[in-house]
Amino acid sequence: MKKNFWVFLLFLLIGLLTGALLSKWLSEVPGLSFLTKTTTIKWAPAADLLVLSYNFSLRIEISLLSIAGLIAAIWVYRKL
Repeated sequence: MKKNFWVFLLFLLIGLLTGALLSKWLSEVPGLSFLTKTTTIKWAPAADLLVLSYNFSLRIEISLLSIAGLIAAIWVYRKL
């Protein structure tokens, strides 16, 4: 399989989503709360230039399971 940037980006996205889903599913298990606790990173630039205005919002919620999914995705990609 030919490795390229888009395949790598797809693997990263799948790894993050897998980690986020696991974190959501395991959030009710009391012994795993340190893995499922999320931290939110927000970035919201906005401008009003009289002729043009924009408002962009980006929010990332990351947990240890999301990071583990990301690392697993990188490992699987390197094994290909």
